[in-house]
Amino acid sequence: MTDKVLRIHVLPDFEIDIVPAPVTRAWMDATPDRHAYRCLPLNIANAYGWQILNPSSFRVRWDGGSGREALTIDGGTEGERLPANSHFGSGIVTFRVPALITTPPGYATFVTGPFNGSKDGASALSGVVETDWLPFTFTMNWQLQRVDQWVAFEKGEPFCMFFPVRLDEIESWKLEIAELTDDAELFAQYRGYARSRTAFIADLMANRTAKPRDEWQKHYLQGQFGDARAVEHRTSLKLAAPVRKKPSGG
Repeated sequence: MTDKVLRIHVLPDFEIDIVPAPVTRAWMDATPDRHAYRCLPLNIANAYGWQILNPSSFRVRWDGGSGREALTIDGGTEGERLPANSHFGSGIVTFRVPALITTPPGYATFVTGPFNGSKDGASALSGVVETDWLPFTFTMNWQLQRVDQWVAFEKGEPFCMFFPVRLDEIESWKLEIAELTDDAELFAQYRGYARSRTAFIADLMANRTAKPRDEWQKHYLQGQFGDARAVEHRTSLKLAAPVRKKPSGG
């Protein structure tokens, strides 16, 4: 069996700060009673990978042009090596990932911005990198969305999220479209859920004094459907923290 090791080979004279992606998001914290965290699929996606943190604060502005010179980068102290530059043009901010990432045979690395995160004025560009053979680095890119507006990337802010994927795995799947009524058991389960949900909402509307914790049906969170429960159900992810390998030799 192939060891599932996603190895980060840091370039000489560079540092890299990598952490397991947290469940929390600022916009979710700001929702009333933090109710966004009631959505378990959001929580799982938020934590599905590792994040690379920005080592230095800076800001960028795009004048709308297509050339590399159309992007202005401002920040850092004298002599400081900023982590991003204008490489591709078209308002794209290119972050240097100062490491080679290697994966076992058959595994690539999905590279993107923080899931369910947002940044005013910029969008993360996603990519899939074949890190099972790649002997050189790749970049993480953000595209500015507004002309003549400064966009800040703060120190410690995640600029990249990544996790391993198998390309042959997704290629092995077939997609079928069927009528729900063709599956009698599934249709019955759905109708039971629909009746339960309708009754819950009606009761909630009639009882406006319900406490916030009682305004949530929790069936998905509990892996419950009707009188049955899911055999395999996850309410959180526990990703390994990066471990620094000791240098070989003296």
